[in-house]
Order: sequence, then C-alpha cells, then structure tokens
Amino acid sequence: MRKVLSFSVFLIIGLFLSQFLPVLAGSGYGAVKTVANILLYICLGFIMINVGREFEVDKSRWKSYTEDYFIAMATAAMPWLLIALYYVFVLLPPEFWNSWEAWKENLLLSRFAAPTSAGILFTMLAAIGLKASWMYKKIQVLAIFDDLDTILLMIPLQIMMIGLRWQLIIVVLIVFLLLLFGWRQLSKYNWRQDWKAILFYSTLVFVATQSLYLISKGLYGEEGSIHIEVLLPAFILGMIMKHKEIDTPMERNVSTGISFLFMFLVGMSMPHFIGVNFAETQAGEYSVTGSQEMMPWGVIALHVLIVSLLSNIGKLFPVFFYRDRKFSERLALSIGMFTRGEVGAGVIFIALGYNLGGPALAISVLTIVLNLILTGIFVLWVKKLALRSYME
Repeated sequence: MRKVLSFSVFLIIGLFLSQFLPVLAGSGYGAVKTVANILLYICLGFIMINVGREFEVDKSRWKSYTEDYFIAMATAAMPWLLIALYYVFVLLPPEFWNSWEAWKENLLLSRFAAPTSAGILFTMLAAIGLKASWMYKKIQVLAIFDDLDTILLMIPLQIMMIGLRWQLIIVVLIVFLLLLFGWRQLSKYNWRQDWKAILFYSTLVFVATQSLYLISKGLYGEEGSIHIEVLLPAFILGMIMKHKEIDTPMERNVSTGISFLFMFLVGMSMPHFIGVNFAETQAGEYSVTGSQEMMPWGVIALHVLIVSLLSNIGKLFPVFFYRDRKFSERLALSIGMFTRGEVGAGVIFIALGYNLGGPALAISVLTIVLNLILTGIFVLWVKKLALRSYME
C-alpha cells in the first residue's frame, strides 16, 4: 500500500513540475527536457527488460496468443473509436461531420486513449504482490499486445495525414523482425541479469533506437526519420534471456528506485498546459481541430470527465472473455488496463507535430493527466478485486 501511494506521489510531483519547469529552467529548459527524456526511456527500457525476462510463453499454445492479441486489439480500439466519435459529433459543428480532414485528425488525436501504460502498470502490480497471479501473467500479454497494436495502427493513421512513405514500411518490418526474433530465441541466452547489467542493456537499447532516429533524421529530415520506441525492443531483449531469479536487498532497492524515478519522469513528460492557448496554430498552417474556438475551462473540465469515462469503459472489453475465470478476476484485469502514461503522451506529441490543436487537444492532455492522478486508485481497486477472487 505504501509503495503504491509513493508511486502516485512521485507521478503527481513530476506532473506538477512539468507545468512550471519552463519558467524554472528558463533558457536551459530544452537541455533539462532532453536529459529527462533520456532518463525516462532508459528507465522504461529497464522495466520492460525485466518484464520480458519474466514473460512465460508456451509455444505449443500459440493459438491462445492469437486470441489474446485480438482481445488486446479490441481493448485498444474501443476507447479510441468511442472518443473519436465523441470528438467529431460533440466537439465539432455539424458542417464538419462529413469532412474527411476532420475525421482523420480526430482519429489520430483520439488514439491517445488506446495504449495502456505497460511501464506504469507492471511497476504498480509488482508493488502490490500480484506477480504470481493469473491476472498479472495475462495482463502482461494484453498490455504488450495493446501497446504493439497502438504502434502498428499509428502507421496507417500517419499515412492518412502525410501519405505513404517508405520509412513507415521500415518501421513495420523492424517490428515484425523483432517479434519473430523474440519468438524463435525465447529464453535462449544465458546473460548477466543483475541490476547493473539490465541498466546497461536498457542504455544500449536507447542508444540503438535513438541512433537510428538521429541518423535517419540527418539523412532525410524530421519528416523522413525512423522512430522505434524503446518499449518493444527492450521487451524482446528480456524475452530472449534465460531467466535468473536474483533476489537481494540491493536488487530490490535499485529496482524500486528506478521505478520511482520512472513514475516521476512520466509525470515530467506531460505537455505543458497551464496558460497555453491550445487553439493557436503554427504560422501558415491549418487544421480543423486547431481552428475551433477555445471553450471555457469549466466546459473543458466536463468534457475531460466524459472522455475519461468513455476511455475506461472501452477498456472493459476483456470482461466479456476468459469466461473460465471469475468475474472479479476479469474485472480486475480490465481495470488494470485503465492506466495511461508515456505511450499516450507520445501520441499527443505526434498530433502536435501535425498542428492539431483546439479544445480536443486540451481535453486529450487533461484526460491523460486525470488518468495519471487516478492510477493509484485503479491499482488499489485491482488489488481488492484480485484478493477477493483468490479468497473465494
């Protein structure tokens, strides 16, 4: 309980600082933000390598993983589609309801609600002692597939915005090769797995993905760059290691410390929204969402509550499956998928790059913020349901 509350406190402190950092850092804001992002991705890599190390796959039951993927895909799609419909039919005037520009912008922006924050989720669930449960093992699969589906679906969404580019095909190919390599080399390599080694591996993953991005950016510009998130390669790297259990006070303390830092940095990664005019657009550019008149903050707050509710209702999809398990377990599994964070924020950053703005952007950012604040409550709710199901 204390650890979960501590994670939430670090998250909220990071979120609070993210709003005042531009003023506090002044001209050094860019450098501070860069260092914070580097540490965030290294911490995420550390967490996901450990998740991959503990990921158990029975290759003889590969068909069940196909079912899991489609459940995860639907769990990501439901909140996305609900919010896209809400953004178009509630936030936009009727004259835009048949506009392709309006639909593609809102389909991209509303994708922020699709991904579960695997890093936050696994960190929190491990803290409440559920690592040996069916729910934890199943949520490992669903959350990874959920984020994978988000990464893959962002590609056709970006194609709708900018047209087909060969770099996007390269991203799909890299993702496919990583998954194939992880499946074929599962638990094969007997490498060092103490915290120093895992931290070194996570740094290498970050350097590799960032180098690919910077080299492609240097050759083809920002629009032609190839960007692979650390989440998937770090997870695959953990998968191919032959798992070793290293349970010492030092290992636990370092792992907890990195998790605390990660939660703080996720809060720090949130876009600056206090005093920002989300209706502004870049000079000479136009977007349907960015052209909408800004709403009063009270009205925006109401929309944030409704969008948060819709996004979490959509995540309840797994309740209708796994009927051999108790309802409380299935509900706990679904509520565990409520957590949002760094991946959803990444979608927001992509949307900003396409000049999307207006009330929809403000609502999207604040919905992620609200979900971050509620993360501790979601996890404690999961614990209560899980314990009830195992005591019955």
